[in-house]
Amino acid sequence: MEDARRLNDPGLFANGDPDAVFKQLRREDPVHWTETNLRHGFWSITKLEDVREVYRDHVTFSTEQGPGPLPATREAEDHEDPLGDQPSLVGIDEPRHTQMRKAFNPLFLPRAVARYEESGRKLVAEIIDDVLPRGECDFVTDIATRLPMAIICDMMKVPRQNWKELFDWANMAMGADDPQYQIGTPIQTKEFGYGSIFRYTLGMGLERRGGHENDLMSTIANANVQGHPLHQGEIGGNGFMFVIGGLETTRNAISGGMLELMRNPAELARLRADRSLLPKAVEEIVRWTSPITHLTRIATRDAELRGRKIRKGDWVVVWNISANRDEDILYDPYRFDVGRTPNEHIGFGFGVHFCLGVHLARLELRLMLEQLLERMPDLELAGEVTRLHSTLVAGIKSMPVKFTPRRAAA
Repeated sequence: MEDARRLNDPGLFANGDPDAVFKQLRREDPVHWTETNLRHGFWSITKLEDVREVYRDHVTFSTEQGPGPLPATREAEDHEDPLGDQPSLVGIDEPRHTQMRKAFNPLFLPRAVARYEESGRKLVAEIIDDVLPRGECDFVTDIATRLPMAIICDMMKVPRQNWKELFDWANMAMGADDPQYQIGTPIQTKEFGYGSIFRYTLGMGLERRGGHENDLMSTIANANVQGHPLHQGEIGGNGFMFVIGGLETTRNAISGGMLELMRNPAELARLRADRSLLPKAVEEIVRWTSPITHLTRIATRDAELRGRKIRKGDWVVVWNISANRDEDILYDPYRFDVGRTPNEHIGFGFGVHFCLGVHLARLELRLMLEQLLERMPDLELAGEVTRLHSTLVAGIKSMPVKFTPRRAAA
């Protein structure tokens, strides 16, 4: 299947049509041995039921032993993962995963996240106030990025003067294959972005170790898991994870969701007329955008899936972006439906690795949608949408929009 050979090509996700590739795979070969330009082939798991099975069977399909995100080149394939010895919550297996998760979980429970309801609403109002008089802006950088950045930096108690640095480093780490963010080769760019965030968050954590504050970095630094404090690699690794989770995924869901609402004016009007649909619209946005397109696992023993023989040591790639369009599970999956019920998406993951920040992400999306619907009723595209060159992050880099200029709220 020739098109499947491009599944590790960032250009396919920036300028191509990965949906067409996945539709063919789901129909013809849903557990597909995928040969690319890499030395390693890998299994592409494309249907929702099978993706869930791989996520569920964390004994057979290990994240801890896996290769990390799909490399784009043989050079990247041969290069050591920059966080390989700096494990975070998303990169470890059971039982340590669940015990570490419990240490972080109190800050992400609904009652903890609810404290951002009022301040988040005020922040969204300020964000919109800043652009309303202009009549145009870049939706990604001027609107979508600012809310998740402010909230995750507040949770981690990152000084305001360092926010821009974290944002730039995150773009380098997750967009290393995109020429816009490169400071050398893709590997050099990725290492600089990863390393900068790792060192910064580790420094914060070590400064706060032994203290009694309840911010996120203090919680990480003082966590006790299986009777021992986290080592430095885990402090910096988890710091990196929360920066990326906080900055990247939600801003891309906000941007991609608003793009689809503008492309579907009937759904936009439906949502504006019935705000009770907001929770369902949030879930549909996450399904539609699939901010993390895939995760990789490695088979720890021989296994079988849909009659295909998976051997110990094989790479297994679960394609969330494909599973969230599975025609056998989701009714009319290529229709953007703000009232979709049920909505069995896996945009937040599945199983023990289900997204820890799900309540926060839902809150941020809802707060942003509420005020965009109310205060920017004629928002529309005003130029070309550019997407990130990445196989991992379904990101929008730039989305020019226009609207009737208005005075900011008093």
